[in-house]
Amino acid sequence: MGLSPDDVDRLDSIVKRTRPLHRGDHLFRGGEHFRSLFVVKTGSVKTYAPSEEGGEQVLGFHLPGEIIGLDAIDQDCHACSAKVLETSAICEIPFQRFEELSASIPSLQHQMFRLLSKEIGHDAEMLLLLGKKNAEERLAAFLISMSRRLSKRGLSPTDFYLSMSRHEIGNYLGLAVETVSRLFTRFQDEGMLKVDRKHVQVLDLATLDAIAGSAPTMNHKLRSN
Repeated sequence: MGLSPDDVDRLDSIVKRTRPLHRGDHLFRGGEHFRSLFVVKTGSVKTYAPSEEGGEQVLGFHLPGEIIGLDAIDQDCHACSAKVLETSAICEIPFQRFEELSASIPSLQHQMFRLLSKEIGHDAEMLLLLGKKNAEERLAAFLISMSRRLSKRGLSPTDFYLSMSRHEIGNYLGLAVETVSRLFTRFQDEGMLKVDRKHVQVLDLATLDAIAGSAPTMNHKLRSN
């Protein structure tokens, strides 16, 4: 069920297009009142919460076409913060106006249900991935996740730029940064990847996928003991 051209125009009329944001800028912070959903147009964003040690606990990385803020609808408050990882274009959708519009456009309401369903699906996928205690599997699953998500948006699944640091990847996967760096080197030595700082070329997608165990998309925090 898609939107008609008129419905698309009506939705477009409520979308706020922000000025370009830069690394370190916030879309929202944990504890703030929920007012809007945010759509990544270009660039990338990470969501995080305070860790027990006083630092950041990375919860997810969000790519072009993905929506941020759905988890705040229930409590009407943001439980996490969203920080821009690189120069990005972000669209803001005021949620109250979106709700009003959805009431008069059934297909838009249907799209919202689909988005919420995907969020629930991501939570289930996270539980499946919690059993991956092998660091190699976790990093492989992360790279396969990035590849698939980019591919769905018409971008290259085998040649991409990782805007997040090795430390942020390790934080997300529950791995030490040294382990992440060692595994990138090993995957490159074994001919699966070609890595130039944050630029990654996947040379052997099938082997990487096999190591990952054909893992589903990861968009939530993995935790390890």
